Amino acid sequence: MKTLYIIRHAKSSWEFDVTDDKRPLNQRGLSDADLVGKELKTIVKTVDKVLCSPAERAYSTAKIILSHLDISKDVFSLEPNLYDFDGTMVMDVINSCDDEIKTLMIFGHNHAFTSIANFLGSKQIDNLPTAGVVVIEFDTDKWKDLPVGKTLLTIYPKSLR
Repeated sequence: MKTLYIIRHAKSSWEFDVTDDKRPLNQRGLSDADLVGKELKTIVKTVDKVLCSPAERAYSTAKIILSHLDISKDVFSLEPNLYDFDGTMVMDVINSCDDEIKTLMIFGHNHAFTSIANFLGSKQIDNLPTAGVVVIEFDTDKWKDLPVGKTLLTIYPKSLR
């Protein structure tokens, strides 16, 4: 069995004159990431690997959420190919994971994450909102051969407020 946590970055700010990858979280993004982290604390047992887009908004979201979870910093790494919006590179990242990894958590961006959640999961979603989470379980031992899995859970910050 494999479990995939797909987490979209929290709401970012457009008020600064910075490149897309440098946009910070806005106040709502900060509080939504905190809410989601608190919720995941009640759900997440173990995570073998955490991969995160290097974009500031994704990295900040990951830091806030992970601060609530009992996950070793050793399993965290930035993955440049998660800074992807169509999903091709994200799927390559997932499919190339070591099969020793049972539970994978990824932080990144739309439209890629909504597309992947719909492609891999059993529940169709219109849009994965900022700071939204989709958890999918797969009946396989190999990341490169992922079948359609079972969508176990969706968490949206709006429902936690």
